[in-house]
Amino acid sequence: MELTEKTKKKEYIYRGKILNLRRDIAQLPNGTEAVREVVEHHGGVTIAALTDEDELLFVRQFRYPQGELLLELPAGKLEAGEDPLSAAVRELREETGARAGKIYSLGWFYVSPGYTTEKLYLYAADNLSFGEQALDEDEFLSVEKIKFDDALAAALNEGFHDAKTDAAILKLSHLRTRGMPDPVIDNT
Repeated sequence: MELTEKTKKKEYIYRGKILNLRRDIAQLPNGTEAVREVVEHHGGVTIAALTDEDELLFVRQFRYPQGELLLELPAGKLEAGEDPLSAAVRELREETGARAGKIYSLGWFYVSPGYTTEKLYLYAADNLSFGEQALDEDEFLSVEKIKFDDALAAALNEGFHDAKTDAAILKLSHLRTRGMPDPVIDNT
């Protein structure tokens, strides 16, 4: 049975700094047409960075769409064509001042495949060294450390109310018990 939809027409409604919004006409497998609204986004990265004391680095920042402060793992958006691993290294350094001796890929997922192209790449890091933050001029955040077991308990209970943070913590917990993958960066 055919399940693929074919794009017949694309119309850009908005082109912005972070995302674009399209209104497409798609031909369905049965031949009829339907409107599909698509948010184009270059994607992002998040990194679960562990200190030698088994603490995860978090950032607390105001999130405008929610109108509240959220506690999240360091993260950031990809620039067009940017390598996700390079972005993870950059974001960890910029937001926390940390540099990782080892970085591990935790995979990726679509944030919400029903309406956006955004892909989020997850990483873990350890063997950290610390320097100064290098925040963007429009970025205001504080760095906090939480013991891994406490962060895991929070993710399993109420959660951090941030899907990328909860997903990275849960995946990292599973891999720590089953064996970490080979690092994608090893500067140790």
